[in-house]
Amino acid sequence: MPFAHDTVAELRAAVALVNSGEPPETLETTADLDAFFREHEYTGRHDGTAEELDQVRALRPRLGALLLADRDDAAGLVNDLLAGVPVHPRLVRHSGEDWHVHATADDAPLATRIVVETAMAMIDLIRDDELSRLAVCADADCQGLVLDLSRNRSRRYCSTACTNRNAQAALRARRSA
Repeated sequence: MPFAHDTVAELRAAVALVNSGEPPETLETTADLDAFFREHEYTGRHDGTAEELDQVRALRPRLGALLLADRDDAAGLVNDLLAGVPVHPRLVRHSGEDWHVHATADDAPLATRIVVETAMAMIDLIRDDELSRLAVCADADCQGLVLDLSRNRSRRYCSTACTNRNAQAALRARRSA
């Protein structure tokens, strides 16, 4: 199931944000937040302050719950998230991307924009009944989230580190057998 560019980008950003709280923590400083902002190609207001960092970090539990919710619960969570913020959807084109939806003002706080953009992306997954594309990492020692956009839905690990660790363990098990 192909998703729109903005849906994929927002889901990747939300998963990265939630996973940034997993050991080792990767969103500790305002410089880390700056890198996150650039990497996920956010536009609009970015204060780069410790307060903004705290607001963004505080989103992780709520977004994690949303991303792992079943379809009916996810719909309710999306509605709750969108009810709590000013939403003004509009079509925009920038940074070489074709028309896509921005649902909040560009001068809204970054945390607000992340909430709204994640909720809007989740709307697509809920409507298309594609929540199975989100899961917890198959590594027994990891609680990271996995976004599986592969055609055959084969992605099981949140990172190459988890993939490699499990591949090595499987190899050792085969050799010892």
